[in-house]
Amino acid sequence: MGLRGTLSLVLTVLLAGAGQGAPRNVVLFVTDDLSPDLGCYGNKVIKTPNLDRLATEATRFTNAFCTTASCSASRSVILSGLHNHATGQYGHEHSFHHFRSFEALKTLPVLLGQAGYRTARIGKFHVGPEEVYHFQTALKGNARSPVEMANNCKTLITAKDERPFFLYFCTADPHRGGGQAQDLPGKPDRFGNRAQGYPGVKTITYDPKEVIVPPFLPDSGACRAELAQYYQSVSRVDQGLGRLVEILKEAGRWDDTLILFTSDHGIAFPGAKTTVYEPGLRIPLLARNPGVKTRGIVNEAMISLVDLTPTILDFAQALPARPVFHGRSFLSILEQTKPDGWDCVYCSHSFHEIQMYYPMRVVRERRYKLIWNIAHGLSFPFASDLWEAPTWQEALKGGKEALYGKRTIRAYLQRPAFELYDLQTDPDEIKNLADDPAQAKRLAALKEKLKAFQKQTKDGWLSKWEYE
Repeated sequence: MGLRGTLSLVLTVLLAGAGQGAPRNVVLFVTDDLSPDLGCYGNKVIKTPNLDRLATEATRFTNAFCTTASCSASRSVILSGLHNHATGQYGHEHSFHHFRSFEALKTLPVLLGQAGYRTARIGKFHVGPEEVYHFQTALKGNARSPVEMANNCKTLITAKDERPFFLYFCTADPHRGGGQAQDLPGKPDRFGNRAQGYPGVKTITYDPKEVIVPPFLPDSGACRAELAQYYQSVSRVDQGLGRLVEILKEAGRWDDTLILFTSDHGIAFPGAKTTVYEPGLRIPLLARNPGVKTRGIVNEAMISLVDLTPTILDFAQALPARPVFHGRSFLSILEQTKPDGWDCVYCSHSFHEIQMYYPMRVVRERRYKLIWNIAHGLSFPFASDLWEAPTWQEALKGGKEALYGKRTIRAYLQRPAFELYDLQTDPDEIKNLADDPAQAKRLAALKEKLKAFQKQTKDGWLSKWEYE
């Protein structure tokens, strides 16, 4: 064989090897305002059989966090691998709020498109401008109707196209809606539930007496009624996930598709959404990589939504040569339970709605957590839908010294500059240790850690240490 023939043979072998490692399909399923309230996360009341089944085939992360408990800001993090103070998406994109990301931002759908992927989105989008977060296809579908959404993705999944696909599947469930309540007779409902139901969805209702009231909420009639409505909306999400899995299996795509299931942040109740307390930051995260051998892993790594973009690009073999992400890929630790080096996350919140300026920065370790309330001189602001929530309005009737969960209403509204918590002895974040002389060294160390994070991520609010 001559030199040309030898080179040709080598090239053929190399190309064959490259084909074996070709990018594969990705489904990123993002719910709206969902805490880890699923059967697979220990809730024995809520019915989520499809998600529970997925958990048996996936890695279930027990320490997954958002970076900011605000919809648009969080979604910019999900799709960029950067904290929202770096994306420019400081708050809501829609209506008069009009926050927009920086034009030079390189986002996940654009990078995957450049890597040869077919990119499609369906459901809630809530970031802008569109050209920065450009998907090649925007599929139609009511974001409150997840089974219908799944069916509308079938053409994308079954297409006779050699290019892999990236599907960004975003429900509006179980988000709390504003304005007019839904049409359940005698039951004002802002969680998308309606008397006529949704196509392909079996309506699952819950008895308010049986729901689990988390410690940060008051155990009141109004709260239980709202939690029952929230549960119903979550069960609808579960059925949408189940239908999507069916379609993937029918199309022969189940074994070559990475599935990530998560939420933009925690539940839409005061004390969670828009805060940096644990109920606002903790989220579910299930990751099913078809290439791993071990299934049903429970992983204790501290993961952040800022890690999603680098993980997906890693799976797609499309990580830039010089990554610029604040997060990192967790693809290599999916079969581990307690991986080293995953013991800290950071959070960055600036706005929610335009009138809600209340910047906060957080460093959260395994045991200790420091919150810096940069605008601590202001009363903590309310999202319009949370202020109207019957749970909050009923609690307000007791006055500012009344308990809302384990905090007084006054303590919820007026916060100090720094909050330091020992989450091992105080998981509900009630006893602030920031002024405890015994914790002075720890407080100073965490402040320095927070400053280093801000410097590394070019956070404009770093200057607040100097003059406020």
